[in-house]
Amino acid sequence: MGDLGILAGKHALVFGAGGSLGAAVAAEFAADGAEVFLSGRSAANVNDVADRINAAGGTAHVDVVDACDASAVDDYVSEVASRAGGIDVACNLIGPRIAEYRNGTPILDLPVDLFMVPQQTMLRSQFVTAQACARPMVEQGSGVLIFVTGSPARPHGPGAAAVGAAFAATENLMRTLAIELGSVGVRSVGLRIAANPDTRTIQDTTLVIAEHMGVSQEAALARLEASTMLQTSPRTADTARAAAFLASDRSRMMTGTVMNSSAGAVWD
Repeated sequence: MGDLGILAGKHALVFGAGGSLGAAVAAEFAADGAEVFLSGRSAANVNDVADRINAAGGTAHVDVVDACDASAVDDYVSEVASRAGGIDVACNLIGPRIAEYRNGTPILDLPVDLFMVPQQTMLRSQFVTAQACARPMVEQGSGVLIFVTGSPARPHGPGAAAVGAAFAATENLMRTLAIELGSVGVRSVGLRIAANPDTRTIQDTTLVIAEHMGVSQEAALARLEASTMLQTSPRTADTARAAAFLASDRSRMMTGTVMNSSAGAVWD
């Protein structure tokens, strides 16, 4: 870590930093030179991530924030912007647990209350955090909002109606922000990934899929890999490196678009 990374000198907020994807993205941002501000609904997991980053020579700070609470997020973002002297990058990686909405359940078996869970958590928090982070970015005339979605934003298989709807709406939100904020120098970009099997979310999802298909979890994971053009699934490290690229000046001409990092699970 140090001053030669592609994110050197940047201040990056990562919401949901205690999860598998959030931890990977936070670590990659820090390894590429950013000072990272990490948050989650509880401190334990986020503290572990920050401790690893700081031990490796990076700079990480931890706060407890409910990313669905607009008032709390506004206060947090304002405080970080004041403390850091600005916000350069924001990335929200929170999501409901699979048990809350049973991802992988066929749509005809999915109760409406479960369908709404990703909309009320994931989509809501994306709006809340993007709106809050965009304000200081507009004031400083620069910044990058990164929205990580998944391949169900472009439906390609059964069992993902709820999260697919949330992902698709998030991509629309990303483009709307790009239209409204581009003229003042703020970029809004998407990163669409396929299932990362080294996350708890996908481990839990494949258990549900395996149950409905009557196969083993290993077989369900193998089917996910076989469904991509590259015949493999991206890992959290792949997702984190792609997010770092979007956060950096190397992608400075990219806004209002989705970078497809799904290993060919879906295409545009």
